[in-house]
Amino acid sequence: MVAIMNEALELEVSQKVLEIGAGSGWHACTIAEIVAPSKGPKDRWGHVYTLEIIESLAKFAMENIEKAGYADRVTVICRDGSLGLAEKAPYDRIIVTAAAPDIPKPLIEQLKDGGIMVIPVGGLHLFQTLYKVRKLGGKIFKENLGGVAFVPLTGRFGHRLYRENFE
Repeated sequence: MVAIMNEALELEVSQKVLEIGAGSGWHACTIAEIVAPSKGPKDRWGHVYTLEIIESLAKFAMENIEKAGYADRVTVICRDGSLGLAEKAPYDRIIVTAAAPDIPKPLIEQLKDGGIMVIPVGGLHLFQTLYKVRKLGGKIFKENLGGVAFVPLTGRFGHRLYRENFE
């Protein structure tokens, strides 16, 4: 799934990427190696900002990213990822690693014109649709990449059962 999502993002050197759901940190490192390659010149490096709502997971992700040698290219922030990270926007690419009930409006707003977002959208259990979303001229175009199964997105723009503490 990591490879499928990374390919759909059409990642390139120098891009600024927002990841929603840091998990173990591994996926952010794979993105960082593409947008800020280890053997590439640092003045061309992009950056990955990864948001994790669960404090213990954010800490775990940061430790793994540091051990893997990517802490200079990946920033882990503990916060509600469904809100994005407006202070660093706009983003060339946004990747969401938890299923949203709909595409969160703040993420659309923070995506650069010409940017791509990959996000699973659908119900709480077992089946969602993975979408590749392009923002062109202020309009949103969605491409269905097929069925997937992800954990539910939490936070303000997450699934209703997981919103109670965020509204």
